[in-house]
Order: sequence, then C-alpha cells, then structure tokens
Amino acid sequence: MPKMKSNRSACKSFKRTASGKFKREKAYRSHILTSKSQKRKRHLRTSTTVSSQEEKKVARLLQHN
Repeated sequence: MPKMKSNRSACKSFKRTASGKFKREKAYRSHILTSKSQKRKRHLRTSTTVSSQEEKKVARLLQHN
C-alpha cells in the first residue's frame, strides 16, 4: 500500500500553532490595492486562525504532515 500524503497546497497555506489550531493568511491583498484604504490593507497583513467550522477539513488535509 502506498504512503499517505498531505495535501501540498494546504501545507503551504496553513501552519499549526502550539495550541493545535491552524494559522492562515487573509485574502484580498494581492491586487487592486489603490482602491483599498491603508487601514484595511494593514489589517489584511496580519494572520488569523482558521474558523472552528473549517478546522476539521484543514486537519484532514494536513493529517500526515
């Protein structure tokens, strides 16, 4: 039987924190930045945790990591 593999794109998008949650970057900060306020762009720079509804799905993608 072949080895189980983690989802490679998920590995690049999520990191596990020390408490076991998953950290992610925010969306909407790649282009058309001139129409967005400085405050909005500043808040988009910070990372956040994956919501509790999505945590089980992300854990399944990264189970062999």
